[in-house]
Amino acid sequence: MIGQDIGELVIHLFSTFGNMVWQIFWPLAFGLILSSWIRNLLPVSSVVKHLGKTTVVSLGFTTFLGMVSSSCSYAAASLSHTLLTKKATVANAMAFLVSSTNLIIEMFIVLVALMGWTFLWGEVIGGLILIVTVGFLFSRFYPKDVEQELRQHLDDAQPQKASCGMDMSEMSGEHSDCGMDMSKMKTSDSDCGMDMSNMKADDSDCGMDMSNMKADDSDCGMDMSNMKADDSDCGMDMSNMKADDSDCGMDMSSMKSDDHSAMKMAAEPQSATMEKITKSAGFFQMDIAMIGKEILIGVVVSSILIALMPQDGWRDLFISNDAGLPVWLHSFLDVIIGIFVAMIAYVCSVGNLILAAALWHGGISFGGVIGFILSDVLTIPMIRVYQKYYGKRPTKWMVGLLFVSILFTGLCVDAIFNGFGWVTADQTVRALNQSGFGLNFTTVMNLIFIPVSIWYYRLGKKANASMGMSM
Repeated sequence: MIGQDIGELVIHLFSTFGNMVWQIFWPLAFGLILSSWIRNLLPVSSVVKHLGKTTVVSLGFTTFLGMVSSSCSYAAASLSHTLLTKKATVANAMAFLVSSTNLIIEMFIVLVALMGWTFLWGEVIGGLILIVTVGFLFSRFYPKDVEQELRQHLDDAQPQKASCGMDMSEMSGEHSDCGMDMSKMKTSDSDCGMDMSNMKADDSDCGMDMSNMKADDSDCGMDMSNMKADDSDCGMDMSNMKADDSDCGMDMSSMKSDDHSAMKMAAEPQSATMEKITKSAGFFQMDIAMIGKEILIGVVVSSILIALMPQDGWRDLFISNDAGLPVWLHSFLDVIIGIFVAMIAYVCSVGNLILAAALWHGGISFGGVIGFILSDVLTIPMIRVYQKYYGKRPTKWMVGLLFVSILFTGLCVDAIFNGFGWVTADQTVRALNQSGFGLNFTTVMNLIFIPVSIWYYRLGKKANASMGMSM
């Protein structure tokens, strides 16, 4: 009897999980593909220079930049960290963080599919209120000494400049070896095939004779535009370098065959349209590599909660409407509960929507749902990322101001939508475990987007591999 009950429970869990994956696959795939196209048209670097001051215009740029960026919370944290290292203000960086996790196309599509249009408009209005609130609070109340500590932490984390007159401070780790794997380089090859036996001890300028090196090989992929004139001979005699040493003495025999095919693909001429598709597919593949694990965890956690937690259990967690509390206090407590549930739930911004639907079915208020969705930047793993990036004290202030901003936004959204009567008690109540299988719209769209997304992902993976970006 017990074994039979356990078997039925396992089947019910797998059924819930499969149905949820089937329902969200096509909107998620469509949103990520569309997002990759937009990201290709507007690179991040083109907007960074406009974020040095916190103004209405800079917040507008930040919001748009966040909307076309990755939906993964951890990728958003990394990009906001990049903005800060490029001297963007803390307010602009935090506004980017919340916009890139809450005002994104794939989130909107999944939100409508799961919960309806009212929640879409609640998310849009809530996201805009949150961005303005974050911009105001961080520009006015983030202490200057704490910001200085944050900047110092960022400066200390920057790589040291190399010698030989070359500024490598901007070189990312994966490019420092010219994009080649040096893990199997023999010790005797470590000088890249260059004869250093005649180098004098006092050749502090490294003394390389590059007179016979071809122009396109002279920097091995490094920017030497900042090298001083008297450093140009760097101390190494390259006159005897053989043509077959042009790979800098590196053993490429271990390169996988699919890397060769990827390089062959990159060498083949492509039409302008195909180049755009390939580049966009690269963004799509990187997004999947970053967001896939978080979405999977979100679906698993939500499936377990939906399958195992009865609606009465959710109602016990939230404040009952019969408690006799003032409306504002009831809304306040529900938003607080929503934020804390989000903080302990290990899900990404899109994965949060599935659990948000479960919370709504369990009886949380409209403002509580919006507060929960907006709080994906306050999960415990995200807070640990902030500490690594910025230090403990700057992170404490950051988390505190984000918490206040989200609480204020949830209360505002709840007051606006309930005040205008846009939310009813039975609105968008649909079975989360409804079967999507059969000849219906969901099945047709999945039959289209499953093969398209697989092809698009493989195209992006090959494109990224040809550029040395294996994810």
